[in-house]
Amino acid sequence: MRKKKNSSTVVVLSLLAMIIVGVVYLFNSETFEQKAPQIVIENGSYWNLKTPLKLKMQDTSGIQEYRVVIQTSKGQKELTASKLVTPSKEITLEVQSPRSAYAVKDKEVKIIVEARDASKWNFGNGNLARKEFSFTVDKHRPQVSVVANSYKISKGGSAVVVFKAKDENLDKVYIKTNFGKVFHVTPFYKDGYYIALLAWPVQEKNFRADIFVSDLAGNSVKAYVPLYLKNRSYKVSYLKISDKFLKGKIADLASMFDETAGVDDPIEQFKIINETVRAKNEKLIHEITSKVPTQRVDSFKIHRMYPLKNAKVVASFGDHRIYYYKGQRISESYHMGLDLASKAMADIRPQNGGKVVFADFNGLYGNMPIIHHGLGLYTLYGHCSSLLVSQGDEVRPKQVIARTGKSGYAMGDHLHFGVLVQGIEVRPQEWMDKRWIKLNVTKVIKLAKDMIDKDQ
Repeated sequence: MRKKKNSSTVVVLSLLAMIIVGVVYLFNSETFEQKAPQIVIENGSYWNLKTPLKLKMQDTSGIQEYRVVIQTSKGQKELTASKLVTPSKEITLEVQSPRSAYAVKDKEVKIIVEARDASKWNFGNGNLARKEFSFTVDKHRPQVSVVANSYKISKGGSAVVVFKAKDENLDKVYIKTNFGKVFHVTPFYKDGYYIALLAWPVQEKNFRADIFVSDLAGNSVKAYVPLYLKNRSYKVSYLKISDKFLKGKIADLASMFDETAGVDDPIEQFKIINETVRAKNEKLIHEITSKVPTQRVDSFKIHRMYPLKNAKVVASFGDHRIYYYKGQRISESYHMGLDLASKAMADIRPQNGGKVVFADFNGLYGNMPIIHHGLGLYTLYGHCSSLLVSQGDEVRPKQVIARTGKSGYAMGDHLHFGVLVQGIEVRPQEWMDKRWIKLNVTKVIKLAKDMIDKDQ
């Protein structure tokens, strides 16, 4: 009798356990999930009533149906709605505004989104989510106009532009070229005005720059920077590589770099050093010199650059060097600075002060300080024998920052002098020319300030 009672108890407990397990399973399964769908609109809080709204809905059991409505002072209007045959766990939509959007005079509208999932919870009715999004309506494009700019830009050279950009909800302001380079701009002199230095890379056949301005609502406008283009030819050098060079300088450099570890072939060592290592070194330089301050500036004074007294030019800027070994072309590179030489371990004295943003060894460039002079204008000093400044130092005009040498990829004591504008190497000769600076930078900025003062 007792055994029968025990057996009954076990059966009841087993059934109860199964029921509990079943209930727990149902409560935790997707079929009976209890969370309402998630609804997100990614456009922010401003809308121009033209740009589609990016709507995203997610749910564990899947979205079964949704409805999107716009609410204005004139009432509500359905923008889109759907009842899905097969529920979807994630739906992304671009919701278009109604055709009558141009007639909307409201300064604020609401978008109401309702989404129901495919859960069997709530007696099979699923979970309903309803979310309201408020948008400030802005249908006006920003205003942009060029105030002053350099008359021309040469291939491999620089230019400056000052312009006005105005909008109540201003968002992005930048300059973009035909080859995809984005130049950052700096607030200038008074509210609503900006300044930027531009650069035309040696490797690019053509140049065009447009100012792009957009607001928080997605309205945008662009303005062309009217620069006269002056083409300039650069030297092409065909250089023969000797075995002596490979077994000497290249072998020494190969022992320094990880990239050539385990490589015994001298030609392959040269190719790796001239291409892979060079690219790595230049990438660092471009990253460092691409930064532009965002604080407003009232002026930009720059003196002619001549960092090495009584120096002779021993290698030109923009030289396209093509290397041959026993009649076969094996590699190429561009020389993106001006090589100057005077005496061994000569003092390097920049004519312009600034902040040292790098002072260390950089592969082929050897010991190399870089100074920022403002507006994204940088100067670089390669192959130094010793560095007399550290990163973060503020240097004075004509202060000795280093001494010439032959560290890195240098055959003799000299200075590799580079000038960069927002990460692009430009002709040092322009910035070494007092007249060029006056006509293309100083006068342009003075004219811009005069025009701005008259506009106030």
